[in-house]
Amino acid sequence: MSYPSHLCHLSSPLIVQMKGEAGSVLHNEKPKQEGHIWGSMRRTAFILGSGLLLLVALWNSVTWHLQRFWGASGYFWQAQWERLLSTFEGKEWLLYILGATQVPALFFWTFSGLLLVVDTTGKPNFISRYRIQIGKNDPVDPVKLHQSIRTVLFNQLVISFPMLSLLYPILKLGGDPCRRELPTFHWFLLELAVFTLIEEVLFYYSHRLLHHPTLYKKIHKKHHEWTSPIGVISLYAHPIEHVVSNMLPAMVGPMVMGSHVSSITIWFSLVLIFTIISHCGYHLPFLPSPEFHDYHHLKFNQCFGVLGVLDHLHGTDTMFKQTKNYERHMILLSFTPLSQSIPDPPKKMD
Repeated sequence: MSYPSHLCHLSSPLIVQMKGEAGSVLHNEKPKQEGHIWGSMRRTAFILGSGLLLLVALWNSVTWHLQRFWGASGYFWQAQWERLLSTFEGKEWLLYILGATQVPALFFWTFSGLLLVVDTTGKPNFISRYRIQIGKNDPVDPVKLHQSIRTVLFNQLVISFPMLSLLYPILKLGGDPCRRELPTFHWFLLELAVFTLIEEVLFYYSHRLLHHPTLYKKIHKKHHEWTSPIGVISLYAHPIEHVVSNMLPAMVGPMVMGSHVSSITIWFSLVLIFTIISHCGYHLPFLPSPEFHDYHHLKFNQCFGVLGVLDHLHGTDTMFKQTKNYERHMILLSFTPLSQSIPDPPKKMD
């Protein structure tokens, strides 16, 4: 900032005095700010450290009990597995196909089928009262639903089944997915952690890529025809999207780990159950919250991932965090719908 020449001389002492006072204030404030920052860091470290210790203690307790159960039942499951191997001797590939495709498909259609009853009838009320987007799909459009189910069946039969069948010879390159010994409990936990991490990364970036205007219009828009999703449409997608964003993120983990078919069966079943929950449109008690992905279907440009970790790092959940949907993004531990305990703000009248 410059001063007119005729004021420079008169203003110099005042400027010097102001600078001196400002410097004194800054000098006094700096230690206070540093102390405040250091105190915040110490409090943060204490909270995080205490939380970590508590988590480790809880995790050790949980894994100890699960390990006892696993160990006690391990002989039973190993015996059943060996009996299956004897039954399918020479046809282990068929055992793999049943585990990797049919068991997860059974979980998918059982769970989504039960939800379809609610979607199409609005009953029973003790389920429909947990609807997230109130007034939407009440009931669901039957023509739109039938079209979506046909697409889901096409994706499962024409795309998923061949891809999972081709996974078998790929897994055989690194070992036998139907080997006699079942994985240990701790190895299975490690596999689940690796599977989840790989799926989060691959799904997030492939999903964001599909939101590029060109790809969105030609491919991903099909999935977003449902702005208020239901469980069965979790696999309603363009064939390219189904390969790139649905199948590959879930398949790469078992390929990397050279997994046993038992791990693969449990993993694929869990993936389908969780994707149904995230699309189901109901925030049901004691189940993972579907608010995150439901908001993605509502707004399109937020909440691209599965866990939300990469959304947090990339800032693609900032709008979501300012909404009531975010406040409701928790596991419901009571039977009162969150739409009642944390209602939307009243709409402004024009």
